[in-house]
Amino acid sequence: MHITDSLKFVELVPNLYQTYIQIGTRAYNQHYRHLWPNGDTSTYIQYSFTKQVLDKEELDTNTQLYLIQLEDTYVGILKITFDKKMMTYIESDALYLDKIYILKEYSGKGIGAKCIQFIVGIAKKLSKKAIFLESMQKGPALSFYLANNFTIVSNSQVPFENVIEEEKPMYVLMKGI
Repeated sequence: MHITDSLKFVELVPNLYQTYIQIGTRAYNQHYRHLWPNGDTSTYIQYSFTKQVLDKEELDTNTQLYLIQLEDTYVGILKITFDKKMMTYIESDALYLDKIYILKEYSGKGIGAKCIQFIVGIAKKLSKKAIFLESMQKGPALSFYLANNFTIVSNSQVPFENVIEEEKPMYVLMKGI
């Protein structure tokens, strides 16, 4: 049995908020501290990983959050937006992958590829034409997405003012369905 055969995507419910916050914060800090002056990620954490944020996102029927579970251990998080206007695609044709964060100790084990397969499955069920996401221009995430058949379609940047200026550049990537 391959490690990813026991991978599950658990829809977030309120009794799992604390776990989502812990896993999301830890994974983000493991991969993205270098973006922030003095490694202070508190701006992003407050924007993404608080009970108040999760309460609001739970009410948004256009958003779904998941914990990524490997056997009995949570190893990452996913956030998707079902309908989002992107470039020439109308809202109902494009799915947006907001977040995919995997704990560093589980990176490189095929979990990210399984996440992409899971998201493609959702997109197909919803009759989407494309999946979009944003990736840092520097770092291993970009090569992962390119290896999983995403293409660079535009430039973007981190939307937070206090991110280190030379770390702000991002790409918008797309995968056709």
